Amino acid sequence: MKNKYRILKIVFTVIILGFLLSFSLKKFSGQKIADSKISVKMNEKTPVYFIDEKDIRTIVNTENPSRKVGDLNIPELEKKINALPAVDSANVYLNLNGNLNLDIKQRVPVFRLNKEGRDFYVDEKGTEFPISKTYSHPCMLVTGNVPASDYEKLAELVEKIDKDDFSKKYFIGISKYRGSYHLLTSEGNYKVEIGDLENIDVKVKGFKTFVEKYLVYQDPQKYSMISVKYQNQIVTTLNPNFEENDSILAAGNKEIAKISVQNAVRKSESLVKPAKVSPKKVVRKEKTVAAAKKPAKKVEKKPEKKKAKVKIE
Repeated sequence: MKNKYRILKIVFTVIILGFLLSFSLKKFSGQKIADSKISVKMNEKTPVYFIDEKDIRTIVNTENPSRKVGDLNIPELEKKINALPAVDSANVYLNLNGNLNLDIKQRVPVFRLNKEGRDFYVDEKGTEFPISKTYSHPCMLVTGNVPASDYEKLAELVEKIDKDDFSKKYFIGISKYRGSYHLLTSEGNYKVEIGDLENIDVKVKGFKTFVEKYLVYQDPQKYSMISVKYQNQIVTTLNPNFEENDSILAAGNKEIAKISVQNAVRKSESLVKPAKVSPKKVVRKEKTVAAAKKPAKKVEKKPEKKKAKVKIE
């Protein structure tokens, strides 16, 4: 009997709680989400302004025109915000007070890439996203046919340059030309060729040593390119438009021309081989020719002597 009474008590309590809960949910669902109850937080470390709070509020009102809690589809709203190109992640949730919270993290561009006539940003994860008509983020410009597989390594290179005072002072851009990466410099007329994106620290260190030990004593206009792509080597290319290089380039051109002529002569001598002629044949030929050229002797005919006639008496 006591057990039946306990069971009835439990059932009655559950019914009462269910009724109260359904009443509370119905009342909660009917509440309207006022603008004051919408909280938008941007969580990125670097401030970017591709989207702002106004844009997010507009999306919320579009997805829930009635503004009622019960009509709000939170998963769909979250999906809608995550679909924005400039959004890295979005977390949408509703608390018991009826406050709608939106925690949003925007993509932060590491570099801006101009590739095959297209212009777009790339973040640290190597993700492309379009430039904005209302906001331009200051970052390094990269040009050339850069494959998507290089985006992450290129982002690492740009971040290393931004964190190093020396590199940040010298390098203002990156270009890919004939399959090799070049760092564009703020001084002089030269580029720094690094080749591929491997061993970047060693290559930048080598260029830094070259600058501190040698380049600081030279006119920065002297070179058109400084290559550090070779291991333990720095190869420089003179600028042909720099007047002080005229004598060096002229001497170099003469030396190149001299070498070219010598090589051409050697090549012609090796190609033209004298024909082997038997000495006997030559002698016979010379004798024949000599005989042909020698004029024939005229043979003079001697007059015939008349026989004396003897008369016999």
